[in-house]
Amino acid sequence: MTRRTLDRRTFVRTTAALGAATALAGCGGSGDGGDGGSGDGGGQQFLSEEPDYDGWFDDANNYEQTVDMTGSDSVTVDVGAGEGLAFGPAAVAVSSGTTVTWEWTGEGGQHNVSGSDGDFESETIGEEGHTFEHTFEESGIHTYVCTPHEAVGMKGAVYVE
Repeated sequence: MTRRTLDRRTFVRTTAALGAATALAGCGGSGDGGDGGSGDGGGQQFLSEEPDYDGWFDDANNYEQTVDMTGSDSVTVDVGAGEGLAFGPAAVAVSSGTTVTWEWTGEGGQHNVSGSDGDFESETIGEEGHTFEHTFEESGIHTYVCTPHEAVGMKGAVYVE
């Protein structure tokens, strides 16, 4: 067996190539507005004008902008996204009649999805792959929380156009 040593120049060249490949890994998407799904952040389109959430997301831990998923028959939001204490994406825009499915990641402990107005509420569970769904018919802003983690900013919203 031949033993090879790694010189500084080869190390720097290899590290730079790996860094460039990693940085470009997510850049090859189709840019078509996403798949109506998983809250993965890749290829998502945002609303051109944000709804007025009236401070709802002021202490939320995963809100950036409202992801535009209008026109999709169904939308999936991750429960336990990020470091386990967030919805992903936190805010989605859908068309009237769209079914939103929340899917548990198994991260962050036991979660639920509870509509602020009492219109819907799931059971509290921590099992990966568990799902809960609700069909939104009325236009407007529908806010929700994970009851056990509301105090740490686990909040979301569905904006129905």
